[in-house]
Amino acid sequence: MYCNSKRSESIGHEIKAVNHILQRKLLAAASDAGVDKITIMHGWIIGYLCNHANSDVFQKDLEAEFAISRSTVTNILKLMEKKGYIERISVESDARLKKIIVTEKGIGINNILEKTIEENEKRVVSIFTDDERQTFLSLIDKLRKGLENS
Repeated sequence: MYCNSKRSESIGHEIKAVNHILQRKLLAAASDAGVDKITIMHGWIIGYLCNHANSDVFQKDLEAEFAISRSTVTNILKLMEKKGYIERISVESDARLKKIIVTEKGIGINNILEKTIEENEKRVVSIFTDDERQTFLSLIDKLRKGLENS
């Protein structure tokens, strides 16, 4: 596929590489702050639960939000519950349904992750001038919309 081209000229490759660096820095900073091995998906789910703390969240909501299969979400939630990040609580109206809530430990992790993301964002923004940042955001938005609509 890339035999005759340079990877450094591939937009997709560069986006993937930058994303990998940002994720690696996020996980390292979380680890330095005392967060026990966490995955990016755990962080996303914890963030989603914190942002939806005033409403009931069920497994099907996470499946839809993150476009992942039922079995994958089941395995992720089992591990997160084992680590104490979440609890699954039966709903009075239907014992088969379990709403998912974030625990105090999960909230603490979310606070650390949000702070780390904020620091990463500041670091990224400091690399660009204001004009470069606006141009980058405009181009990345154009790329996303173009890919979504094609």
